[in-house]
Amino acid sequence: MIDSIENAYIEILKEELIPALGCTEPIAIAYAAAKTRETLGCEPSSMVVRCSGNIIKNAKAVYVPNTGGLKGIAASAIAGMIAGDSSLEMRVLEYLTDADRELVTKLLSSEFCRVEKLETDAGLHLTVELSTASGETALVEIIHTHTNISRIEKNGERLFFRDFAGVDYTSALTDRSVLNVGDIYDFARTVELESIEGLLALQVANNRAIAEEGLRNRHGLNVGNALLEVYGDSLWSRVRAYAAAGSDARMNGCSMPVVVNSGSGNQGMTTSLPVIMYAEAKAVDLETLYRALVLSNLITIHLKTGIGRLSAYCGAMSASAGAGCGITFLAGGTLRQIEDSITNTLADVSGIVCDGAKASCAAKIATGLDAAIIAHHMAMNGRVYESDSGIVKKSIEETVAAVGRLGRIGMRETDNEVLRIMLAP
Repeated sequence: MIDSIENAYIEILKEELIPALGCTEPIAIAYAAAKTRETLGCEPSSMVVRCSGNIIKNAKAVYVPNTGGLKGIAASAIAGMIAGDSSLEMRVLEYLTDADRELVTKLLSSEFCRVEKLETDAGLHLTVELSTASGETALVEIIHTHTNISRIEKNGERLFFRDFAGVDYTSALTDRSVLNVGDIYDFARTVELESIEGLLALQVANNRAIAEEGLRNRHGLNVGNALLEVYGDSLWSRVRAYAAAGSDARMNGCSMPVVVNSGSGNQGMTTSLPVIMYAEAKAVDLETLYRALVLSNLITIHLKTGIGRLSAYCGAMSASAGAGCGITFLAGGTLRQIEDSITNTLADVSGIVCDGAKASCAAKIATGLDAAIIAHHMAMNGRVYESDSGIVKKSIEETVAAVGRLGRIGMRETDNEVLRIMLAP
């Protein structure tokens, strides 16, 4: 590969494969609140949190880790303000104490925190503002990605500002235009793993650990265990059950970290755990597993780039396609079979709606992976949907672009309507 492309792929993996504690939208709020409290430097008397619609959608019904079972935007913000450590970024709520939890609950029952909808074209956009009784103020703004601080103010004075005008979330990241399926496949086969094996080892360890927690204990509706109960403890059941169980635990307040993909823990688990379970069942060596994970992660990132960070399009479907590619790679599939695996998955489950982060995400993950398993099987046996099958186009890159257009443009009003439905009494 050309060195510049290979270096870009390595940087993309480093940007995207990061550990996070809890659902990433509430954690982004907590991170901003922690940074705002540090900027203020004294005890606040009130807080205002303003969030884009997609942040509201994904933070409304999910449990906030280490808070003792609290949900929602205000709980996230207050927890981050009281005890968050911004240096930990997406693990900002790792060290809450019982005393911290007691204070969060007390402030939640008061009028300390006000939540408002932020009018913005950006999918991921929020501000946290703190004020004191004497008139001191501090504000932190995050846009496009979960830790991308674009503005810090104290008493109306800008201490930090970076202009990320427009709605392109990739403006804060390494250029994604270099991504394509052919180069991703070549990169996965040839990259020297030393520079990224630490990321991959962490993804294997963390994501498997939370999946095992989800299977071992009661979290939400235990979708992962339900899959094993209905379909038995077979390879393909485990491929789905482990990813679903990780989501069971994470969506319901488990305080164990997950290595995310494209800003999402559910996507990180969906794109990795099926590949890990398949490799284990087939006794695949560690290097080959890592190469399959490079492929699955980058395919997921490629698919998500055209759709956007947050949208009405369920990101678990993109991650399922990525996982299917990783499995096809482990099964000895060719580039063409990997492309066909993507096509078959996208022809099946594109357009499944994201209605926020919550317990049923685990079931959606299982649905996406069921499609990916069938897509893999068909691809390995020379069967692929033709270009006149709905949104399937003549080439894999045209199909990827079409799905990006569907999620980013076609489902824009769906996104607004989903939010209206969720906020209706």
